[in-house]
Amino acid sequence: MENDTQALLSTPGVGFFGMLVIGILAGYIAEKVTASDHGLLTNLIVGIAGSFVGGALAGLLKIEFYGWLGNLLVATVGAILLLFVWRRFRD
Repeated sequence: MENDTQALLSTPGVGFFGMLVIGILAGYIAEKVTASDHGLLTNLIVGIAGSFVGGALAGLLKIEFYGWLGNLLVATVGAILLLFVWRRFRD
């Protein structure tokens, strides 16, 4: 029998610290793509929020992603969308 139990603050196959690294990298990449200027903490927050947005979007589109690179890609796309929407409402 396969055990699918996961920790509250982790992603499958990545772990908590991996999630932090993915969040920082996704926020950094989104910052550069959108020509924004944020600090490390803001990049982390944007990256983690982007992972939720990207994960929800991937679920709606029935796109499956696995592992570290898949989570980074989904989080980056979500973070870019999040910053794009934020800038549209703010400006």
